Order: sequence, then structure tokens, then C-alpha cells
Amino acid sequence: MGFAIGVVVLMIGLIVSWWIAGLGALVALVFAFLWIRDLTAGTPLTHTPDVPPERATGANVPANVGPAAMAPTSLTEERFPRSKFLEATTLGLGAVIGGVITVPALGFMVGPPFLKQGQKERPLGPLSDFPEGRYVVATYTADPTQGEVSRRTAYVRSNGPLDGQPSFSIISNHCAHLGCPVQPNGPLDEANKRKNGDVVLIPTISIAGFGCPCHGGQYDTEGNRTSGPPVRALDRYSYSIRNGNLYIGTPFSVSHVDGTGKDAKIHKWTFAYPGEHVDGLESWLYPIQPPH
Repeated sequence: MGFAIGVVVLMIGLIVSWWIAGLGALVALVFAFLWIRDLTAGTPLTHTPDVPPERATGANVPANVGPAAMAPTSLTEERFPRSKFLEATTLGLGAVIGGVITVPALGFMVGPPFLKQGQKERPLGPLSDFPEGRYVVATYTADPTQGEVSRRTAYVRSNGPLDGQPSFSIISNHCAHLGCPVQPNGPLDEANKRKNGDVVLIPTISIAGFGCPCHGGQYDTEGNRTSGPPVRALDRYSYSIRNGNLYIGTPFSVSHVDGTGKDAKIHKWTFAYPGEHVDGLESWLYPIQPPH
């Protein structure tokens, strides 16, 4: 039972955290040692069989010892019982067969999160494609080699210069409730739609925030929750500017935002999945984030 528990903890750790995987491996090794020790107890591997004492002969024979007591004792006792040998062989063969069957399957199950499948930086277009103070609906393929199945949507707003550098807000369209796609609460300027390779940019005319059509979650223009079931603000993306082009980076979670535009103070947290609190007592229910 202890060995099995250690293996389960190891498997869970491979998905959620390396230190948990190490703890599971340690538990499995300890109980594997105890298991092997129990199986080999009383065998020649751990115990040297007693050799019967030499029989007395001649003048050393006590007077009260009869002929039956002087009969020779066989020294050919079985050193390794056949049942123990078959048991060890069966367990070893079963372990080899189980490993051959399960290791490839486990590799396919737990391997992908550790293959650096996270979103890479992608260019969205020149800075001139993002008018100041207006959100632009940007759709792009996170991995062009996978095609349309990796298409993502983000809401990009140019906030004007900050400390002499261009400033942007890039908000995720995944609702912080269950991950449904939120929509801008306002009309789009389809006439000025632009396309840069696999990136499509559609400016908004004006919006009063964002809304989720699934369960009624509502957010203001900075992504703060204003009503409905979402537990936090909308996630955001990091960004960089290179050679006059805007690049979208990796996502991060936000508890809330104070202020607006370039003067906003963003309360940033490690990326968390929809429905999970990132601050307050509720966040203690989600102490470990699996790879993403």
C-alpha cells in the first residue's frame, strides 16, 4: 500500500510540481525497500542457515545417549526454497512487463506539459495599426505550424506614451469564470479591418467594457469584474516592441486594476485557470498551478 501511494504521488507530481514528484519517488523507494526486505526475510539473502553441530563419537559419547541419537543428520538442507524463487521470478517478470506497457503510455500522458508548449511571442503588426485610446480585436494563430486550431483572440489598446515609451493594454478574451470567450460591449469598425499575415485586426468604434454571453459575467474597460460569477479580472498578456512592431507575449492573471490606461496599477499574479482566485483566503484552495 505504501509503495502504491508513493507511485500515485509521483504521477501527480509529474503534472503539478517537481518537488511533489520527488516526494512521491522517495516514498515509493522507501516502501519498495521495505517490501523487498519482507520478501527476502528468512532466505539465504538475509539469513545464514545454522549448521548442525558435529556429532560426538567414541569416548565422548555420554553414557545415556542411545544409538538413535547418534544417527547422522543430513547437511543438504534446501538453501533457497523453490517457492521463494518462483515468487521472486514472478514479481520481477511482472514488473518488467508492467514497465514496458505503462512507461510509454505515461510518457504520452505526462510528457506534453513539459515540452515547452506555452505560447511564444507573436508579432501583431506595426504600432500604427493600433489607434490610441481604442481597443482593437486581434485574432492570430499562436502556433502557425498548427494552423487555425491554435487561433487566439486578444483585445489590444494603445495607451499613448509612458516615460517616453509606447504603452499598451492587452486583455485576454477568456472569461475568468469558466473560460468562455468574452465580447466587446460595443460596435466594431469592420470597414477598417486589417490583415497582417495570419493576424486580423478589427478596431472598435466604442465600447463600454466586455461581457460574457455564457453566464452573464461583465467587466469594465480595464477588465475588472463588475457583475456576474467571475472571480477576478480578465487575464492580460505581456508584450514587447521590436523594430516598430508590437509582439504579444505570455499571459498572466490579474486580481484587479486600479486606475485606467497608462496610469493603471495592475495587480499581477502568476497565471491561473478560470474560476480560481489569485488573492485572499480563497486562493489557498489553489496552492499549486499545473504546467500550461
